[in-house]
Amino acid sequence: MSVSVIVPTLLRPLTNGEKEVYAQGNSVAEAIDHLETQFPGIKARLVNGDQVHRFVNIYVNEDDIRFADGLRTLVKAGDSLTVLPAVAGG
Repeated sequence: MSVSVIVPTLLRPLTNGEKEVYAQGNSVAEAIDHLETQFPGIKARLVNGDQVHRFVNIYVNEDDIRFADGLRTLVKAGDSLTVLPAVAGG
């Protein structure tokens, strides 16, 4: 099933400048694996092993996957994944 993925500016060089791309999968992990086949290198920027990098936030629709099932969070056709880099500063 196809989900849209909103790509932050920092990762757009990996998606040929595209702000929104599409991925297939039944979970966030599967969608990221599918993205990797289209845009090599993107997976390493999002996850380390079976964990999302601590400086990356991923949302399914408006729900942070850290408060759901992490990378095992289920997705369905029409869902939107939003990738946001964590922001720090003062």
